[in-house]
Amino acid sequence: MKNGVRSLKKLCLIALPLVLFMAFVSGCGELGQVDQGRVIEYDKAKNIAILIQDKKADPGNPDYNTLPPHAYVLPTDPMEMGAAPKAGYRMKIDTVKNNITIFDPATQGFKVIDFKLIDKKENIDRENALVKGKKFPEVNKEKKTVTLYSARQKQLIVFSPPDQYLDLPEKTWDAGDEVRVYYKEEGKALRFMNITRTDIFKK
Repeated sequence: MKNGVRSLKKLCLIALPLVLFMAFVSGCGELGQVDQGRVIEYDKAKNIAILIQDKKADPGNPDYNTLPPHAYVLPTDPMEMGAAPKAGYRMKIDTVKNNITIFDPATQGFKVIDFKLIDKKENIDRENALVKGKKFPEVNKEKKTVTLYSARQKQLIVFSPPDQYLDLPEKTWDAGDEVRVYYKEEGKALRFMNITRTDIFKK
């Protein structure tokens, strides 16, 4: 019985952001479509966000593998626009296979980079002293290491990529914000929700 209650609570936590978002857009009359994904580029001046779609839309097990990227002109009305998104190229990190999948802007595709795992600490939440108030990713060219923190996986990871990748921008190793976009016309967002930076339980 307890396991059933825990499963129900978990399901509710996963579904609640989508339910709230659909309630948020329900006042738009005829329903449009909802897109969800991770932001790889954000141009504040042009008010454009580009994202890699997450086909699963499962917070516990996202799958960013859809090409080409989706570009949206964002709403100008603050009431229809959530927090501005952070962009990043990291799609997935695998500490079993010891590789990281990134979006490669040069090829407009994905690239899998093998690395040497130096250290991995698990069950690290956002309030842990090892990560709270600190900026990630951290690239140390002298030690030839990259340190990053995955809040979803609760992992603090240090790895060494091949030398040729150490000069890439820091956003290469960073995960962009997860967002939802409501639209009727392709490429034009009517509503925008930054899931990563939205506290659905905030009073």
